[in-house]
Amino acid sequence: MILDLPATTTEKVSKKLVKMRESGGAVTLGRVLTLVVCADEGEPTEGAIEAANDASREHPCRVIVVSLGNRAAAARLDAQIRVGGDAGASEVVVLRLYGDLAEHAESVVVPFLLPDTPVVTWWPGEAPSEPAADPVGRLGTRRITDAAKASDPNTILAERLAGYAPGDSDLVWAQITYWRAILTAALDRPPHEPVERVVVSGPDRSPSIDLLAGWLRAQLGVHTQRHIGSFEVRLERATGPLVLAVDGNNNAVLSNPGKPDGRVAMSTRGVRDCIAEELRRLDPDEIYHLALQGAAQISREPVGAPAEGVSA
Repeated sequence: MILDLPATTTEKVSKKLVKMRESGGAVTLGRVLTLVVCADEGEPTEGAIEAANDASREHPCRVIVVSLGNRAAAARLDAQIRVGGDAGASEVVVLRLYGDLAEHAESVVVPFLLPDTPVVTWWPGEAPSEPAADPVGRLGTRRITDAAKASDPNTILAERLAGYAPGDSDLVWAQITYWRAILTAALDRPPHEPVERVVVSGPDRSPSIDLLAGWLRAQLGVHTQRHIGSFEVRLERATGPLVLAVDGNNNAVLSNPGKPDGRVAMSTRGVRDCIAEELRRLDPDEIYHLALQGAAQISREPVGAPAEGVSA
């Protein structure tokens, strides 16, 4: 069920939400958190709502979508309530703010926060340079950004590091979870030799590849190079390199000297999978912070430079 409430107030929206919930038989007792989705008008909020609705089947929540419109317009609140089949296992409140209200979004959001539950703030588009200092970001115990949506993907991780506060995370971090798991498992197997050097190759303007290289730099503490080319991770060891790449069927291929290649079927993780993973933990992600620090220490080869030991 979807109900539009143009030119309304937070009080009217709250009362209508209670009536719709009671008439539909829905209750808030099963809601485990409040997810606040913050975006400027024109950014793809519908895709974010669909992803949040899908994720809510694992994490029942109230989704509050804040769409910031024209600041020069007259102050106005247009709202929309979605419950039942249009909201997954959540209930969705869409708040479109114009004029002065767009400058005080946090005041409009507060009346809709579920009591005694954690708040997670998510920017599905361009995010502030310091999420924890943003008025809406301050409402959240966790703050989720998407570095892939940044205007300059090659510098965004440095910006995320400079503005980092405990509780920050990013969807590109969740995108590389499986790659990190494969590499961790591979290094746990014999021969247990130290890694002497790391070379990570991948597309330019890819924060997820940069963050993967930063994570390896932070965890292994060795010189890490970032090259432009086909995806490949090469961990140099005394007996030969451990190489992780992708074949023509999008399988992850792990090559180890003296052993048959291992293959794992992989698929691109969508926003739904990534946001669901981020909602599983509400404590600060210290490893993400270390990966950001590591990304600032990698050696980045200029575009067009030969990628030593890496297939292009």
